Amino acid sequence: MMRLRGRKNIRESLERQPELVILDPQLWKGRWREFFGNDRPIHIELGMGKGQFISAMSGRHEQINYIGMDVYDELLRRGAEKARAVWQAKGREEAPNLALVRGNAEYLEAMFEPGELSRIYLNFSDPWPKSKHARRRLTHARFLKKYQAVLNDVGEIHFKTDSLTLFEFSLNSFSDAGLQMRNISLDLHRSGVREDLVMTEYETKFYGQGMPIYRLEAVVGAEAVRQNRQRIAEEAAQQERRGGAKEPAPVPEG
Repeated sequence: MMRLRGRKNIRESLERQPELVILDPQLWKGRWREFFGNDRPIHIELGMGKGQFISAMSGRHEQINYIGMDVYDELLRRGAEKARAVWQAKGREEAPNLALVRGNAEYLEAMFEPGELSRIYLNFSDPWPKSKHARRRLTHARFLKKYQAVLNDVGEIHFKTDSLTLFEFSLNSFSDAGLQMRNISLDLHRSGVREDLVMTEYETKFYGQGMPIYRLEAVVGAEAVRQNRQRIAEEAAQQERRGGAKEPAPVPEG
């Protein structure tokens, strides 16, 4: 259980940032493109922590709209500070493609219309190690159904964890749901930090301790599945022409 020591008047501070912080996301269901003012793809991180990942992603990929979600006001406050720092370094006072949302993945379908999202990031989610708590894991079958409901035709799930137990559970969960998986890694930074990927706070800490990071991408949407099958077929054809096997290049995050 995360323990946070919040500052006084956090709620009032968050309420003064409606252009960045959303405390009642259900009011924007079906209207997120209106919030962002464009029809660009929307990617969401469920459980954003202190916001390092989602803030950096918004600054790195301006052509995508990002949402960071967490249940704690204090984490929203810290995330807002990180977001503003990222964009101030780029010469802007506000983050034009980022929203920080107070919400719980349990109620995802109350916040988003079917097909409203293009990608879901699950970064270092609580592993809930006890078997009796398996239903709380964010890669449990009941959550996968929620993700499938709100993701569009090109929808994907990108998952990272330091827990081998959770990773093994998730591999089975994705497989049982009939989802294709790609870019599966049992030690993401084995050869050094992947510069094409943005690290979270936990990831930075665990990497510094020499711990392996497990990662995979699950393909959800029908068009994403078609593109993935086409990619596999093309790689197989190339390997056959070269007369040897070669691992496919990793897909950059963005």
